[in-house]
Amino acid sequence: MAGERAETAATLRAFVMQRYLPDRARPLSDDEPLISSGIVDSMGLVDLTLFIEEDLGVFLSPDEFGEGRADTLTQILALIERQR
Repeated sequence: MAGERAETAATLRAFVMQRYLPDRARPLSDDEPLISSGIVDSMGLVDLTLFIEEDLGVFLSPDEFGEGRADTLTQILALIERQR
């Protein structure tokens, strides 16, 4: 289970970095806000949701994301694990 979590986290981080932060020099923190900070906008949220569904096999609704819900990599990963 720990190996699967680490693999999912790495896959999710790579997607976010490649898609939304391709020119960023510093690493993305696990607790850095993605949606509330504007890194991932509304169209990006649809894209992220589809990636999670198609590549990770977990269906999530876009309204499950955002400040106070699933806004960071840690929170999104926890949401994915709850849905599995």
